[in-house]
Amino acid sequence: MEKVPEHPLDEEAMDVAESEHGFALGSLDFGGLSPTDFEEFCFDLMAKSGFSNVDWRKGTPLAASPSDRGRDIVARRSMEDLDGHEYEERWFVDCKHYKRGVPPDALQGAITWASAERPSVLLFIASGYLTNGAKDWIADYLRTNNPPFRIRIWEKPQLLRLVEQNLDLAFKHDVGTSTLRRVSEILKAESTLMDRLWYGRKPADEDSDLYDWPDDIKSGRLAAKRRVEEQYGVEELAKDVESDWAWGYLSGRISAVRWVLGDDWHSLDS
Repeated sequence: MEKVPEHPLDEEAMDVAESEHGFALGSLDFGGLSPTDFEEFCFDLMAKSGFSNVDWRKGTPLAASPSDRGRDIVARRSMEDLDGHEYEERWFVDCKHYKRGVPPDALQGAITWASAERPSVLLFIASGYLTNGAKDWIADYLRTNNPPFRIRIWEKPQLLRLVEQNLDLAFKHDVGTSTLRRVSEILKAESTLMDRLWYGRKPADEDSDLYDWPDDIKSGRLAAKRRVEEQYGVEELAKDVESDWAWGYLSGRISAVRWVLGDDWHSLDS
């Protein structure tokens, strides 16, 4: 027997709704993003997903977005009928970055504005999920008001599929996944490895007088070595130079990390 959708919006949502299980990324984590960061992520996601004239209605350089008037992003999507007729849809996008489920009252402002402006689609993008109460409220609104626009919902499963198709978004916005490192983690690792590579290349303190360096250069180098020793420990740093294998291992690690960050292979500058 064919399954009857629980809500009127389910039929349109089912084409992108998927379980979080089975994706190469595993899952998404937006915990490191502020609400404004999440809006910026959604802006780039819309542009990457085939929308044009994407307009982030931030309205202010401040962290908050008081001027969005019920929608955070406005975008257009080119469409084509089976007979070749082309037209554009206007989408209003409301971004919801909540630690818990998005409640019904968080949706009302966008729906009120959409009722006045009559876009083709009102899209809610949630970093997590809408509550069941919110979905019931939308379903009831659609049944009783028959609005001139469609309502779409992108929650974590839909975002996961879209990010898989545009992996650079996860790196650019430092979105966490269960299978890939955050860019911030990679940068931290690169900084640590560079410190250790730099330290391993410096001559021992007692050999400083063998080099014809100005006194301020010598003192600055020694001070920098002390800072690195304090941060990582002398014994730990000594492991990098205890053998050719150890030095090669350190060099290989930093080369690989830098390649991931966009450098050429064998980039070992320190």
